[in-house]
Amino acid sequence: MIRIRVSPEPIDLAEIEAVEVAGAGAVASFVGRVRADDGVASLTLEHYPGMTEAALEAVAQAATERWSLSAATIVHRVGPMAPGERIVLIAVAAAHRTAALEACAYCIDRLKTDAPFWKREATGAGERWVEARAGDADRAAVWDDAGG
Repeated sequence: MIRIRVSPEPIDLAEIEAVEVAGAGAVASFVGRVRADDGVASLTLEHYPGMTEAALEAVAQAATERWSLSAATIVHRVGPMAPGERIVLIAVAAAHRTAALEACAYCIDRLKTDAPFWKREATGAGERWVEARAGDADRAAVWDDAGG
């Protein structure tokens, strides 16, 4: 079971329980929050409806196949957010913890480079678009080097 949701609504941690399925011995999750680095007062995410969901689905599908997951959920916020708010939730279920933890890490690493989101930060000095980070590409490439 794969669930993908992109929404301006706050992320409810009850979404984690939705991946608990019979036979899964482990559930791993990741929650990303808006950071207040460099005086960020707000972060606005924009996406391309349909394309973004398809990219997230592809990430979850690849993880499900690679680690034989029982379930995977990716929920991503869009729109304006304040520091501390949840921006992304990934939850996966697998038979064993190693698979669940690796799949969860894979999903966030691949999501950062594969899913089309545009980020704009507002600070006391004005607004700026956030550029892609080389570190994110490096993390995603680790999975390519490891077979996919």
